[in-house]
Amino acid sequence: MGTAATTAKNKWNKENLDHYHLTLPKGKKPKYMEAAKKLDYGDFSKLIVAAVDEKLEGEGINIGE
Repeated sequence: MGTAATTAKNKWNKENLDHYHLTLPKGKKPKYMEAAKKLDYGDFSKLIVAAVDEKLEGEGINIGE
């Protein structure tokens, strides 16, 4: 078993986050990650969420928070 901090982090993640496995064409991941940093998203996941939200909003689909 991990440390108390790891256990607490894993518990928080399980209760507050959904996980989705994303498959990308070979070689795209580092390029997307670099773009996310350049655009100040911090990480690739935040860029993906922002892009999907923007696309849905543009299509008139509101999924809420």
